[in-house]
Amino acid sequence: MMTLSLHLIPLVLLQLIVAPTFSAAYTWQFDATPQQCKKLSISINGSGGKPPYRVLIIPFGPTPLANNVEVRTIMDKQFDDGSKTLSFQLPFPANSQFVAVVSDATGFGSGGTSVAAQVTDSKDASCIDPSKPAAPSFFFSIEPPNQIVQCQPTRIWWEKDSVRGTPNFLGVIPGGQSFTIPESKFTDVQSQGTGFSWTPPLRGGTTLMIVGGDNRGNGSAGSTLKVVDTGFQNDVSCLSNSSPSSTPGSPAGGSYPTSTSGNSAGTGGGSGGTNVGAIVGGIIGGLAVLIGAVLLFFLLRRRDRARQRQKERPVDLLNADDDEDDHPSGANDGAGDRSSRNDLPEYYRPQPYLVGAPTITDTDGRTDAGTELSYAGHRTTGSESRRLSALTSTSRSGTPDLLGTFGPGPGSTVSSSTRKGGVPRQYRAVNIIQHEDAGPSGPPPPADSEDPETIELPPAYTHIRPQ
Repeated sequence: MMTLSLHLIPLVLLQLIVAPTFSAAYTWQFDATPQQCKKLSISINGSGGKPPYRVLIIPFGPTPLANNVEVRTIMDKQFDDGSKTLSFQLPFPANSQFVAVVSDATGFGSGGTSVAAQVTDSKDASCIDPSKPAAPSFFFSIEPPNQIVQCQPTRIWWEKDSVRGTPNFLGVIPGGQSFTIPESKFTDVQSQGTGFSWTPPLRGGTTLMIVGGDNRGNGSAGSTLKVVDTGFQNDVSCLSNSSPSSTPGSPAGGSYPTSTSGNSAGTGGGSGGTNVGAIVGGIIGGLAVLIGAVLLFFLLRRRDRARQRQKERPVDLLNADDDEDDHPSGANDGAGDRSSRNDLPEYYRPQPYLVGAPTITDTDGRTDAGTELSYAGHRTTGSESRRLSALTSTSRSGTPDLLGTFGPGPGSTVSSSTRKGGVPRQYRAVNIIQHEDAGPSGPPPPADSEDPETIELPPAYTHIRPQ
């Protein structure tokens, strides 16, 4: 993208160079930087114009003098017959601005309109007298007040008694196309004087200067600066491809020489370079935004993948990996014996189930190998279908022995083990009862005997007692 844009820069420069040829049949330029109270020289280039030429100098922007004193006036200067150069004193203070419009016999603004030109200091203030502020020969107003709306009728009016001859009004667009405002039938309106209605065919956002004059010359009524508003309706019915517009830079006319004296020449023919810089800057900014968006996308994608892997990871409730991450090997600060945060408490650690040797102890302390205890704890013989095989005791290491204080149950004894260097510990009694099958019913019948007869009887219900 960057390489393509750099290839387009020479084409843009070429277009800016040849544009004056298409915008006007001739061009013009300032021969030197405008300076306070110095000679301002203007030259006409090309043979497409029709003499006599003339230039209209219009103050632009606020005055730089103290107390907002305005000493600038609109100047309408004509070239000598057949001449293509003009030089006159510029009575404008330093740091002020003006717009120049060059015309020939074909019409107003045929040579184009300059952008706002900056006046530099010359240490000569002989032509500046703040005690004599400038004043127009007559005043004009617009209705609605202080606004120009795109494609909406605007009334321009004045006081009839203050005008000499027929007034005329010019539309000046700095750096763009200037034109004569067409005047329709004059009408008298109470509290608005004499005037006419004009529908500005200008696009919203266009900077417009309306210059008024009469038989005393162009600009004798001064000027007003407005920015065209689109309005609530945004009416475009009056717009076309030929509608006056603002085209910044030298294509509309007016440029400075390459070598000048004094301070900065302000704006002029060099504005084309500014446009190229803006294009390159916009491209670089767009690339930066694009690269930032791509990096952000990959960062977010990487974070999502890490979260997904963490969700799919198995959980070890006994030994979590985060203990190793939080306490790496060799970095425990002397706490090498510290247990993991996920270790079970001592009372709940799993231990193997221990069973002691099977012994039977009688109530009088004697061991009887031939005697057995029934499921209920009574003395029985070996012919019983159920017998107690062993009575043992065991316990879990580290588990509180809640039953040890009450002793074993009846008919049972406790076998115990001792710890090294400790008192024998009480164990909780555990009764284990093993049941055995009764064995075969009896010997099978002889082979030569007959099959026994089977008699099936219904239930007798003798165990049911009447209520």
